[in-house]
Amino acid sequence: MSIWAIVPVKPFSQAKSRLQTVLSPEERTALGRQFLIHTLDVLMQVPEIGQVLVVSRDSAALTLARARQARTVTEAGAPNLNSALGRATQAALSLGAHAVAILPTDLPYLTVEAVQRLVAEPGDYPAVVIAPDRREAGTNALFVRPPGLIHYAFGPDSFRVHQAEAERAGAPVRIYRSLGTDLDVDVPEDWELYQTRRLEA
Repeated sequence: MSIWAIVPVKPFSQAKSRLQTVLSPEERTALGRQFLIHTLDVLMQVPEIGQVLVVSRDSAALTLARARQARTVTEAGAPNLNSALGRATQAALSLGAHAVAILPTDLPYLTVEAVQRLVAEPGDYPAVVIAPDRREAGTNALFVRPPGLIHYAFGPDSFRVHQAEAERAGAPVRIYRSLGTDLDVDVPEDWELYQTRRLEA
């Protein structure tokens, strides 16, 4: 079974805008780049992932992705995460993907083991695995088999909405919680927790 990892990336210059009270524009740009590098480095070490596909409208992000052997899709039209993911999923499907794992870049503690456990769904039956954020409101990672089985609903309350989408599609849902996927660095509170965990590591 061919599993593709899809990684959406905002333009580095727009990365982490909600951290503007704790980081300068230059620091946020550097953080966006750092997070993408970390995500790609992890995914390239996961044996279960056959291909990595980065979708972005940022030429710098796409160039960086290609330098690390990832495939790329250029986001077009009005910025819309779910539409971009849908386009990337169709591209993966057309190139032979049997399943996709959606992994945003702002998971600084993502590990090879966390990705392996996310995609550990044997067989070829329809399946959805959701990794919620630490507040159990958003979706920090998502595994879908086959690609296109559900509509993406990243945004407010996406954890619940993705569960409802899986139920609508008649697919079993597994909830996956781990230290590798629970913390997405999005707001100052997340940044403080990220710094604390770094000191404790």
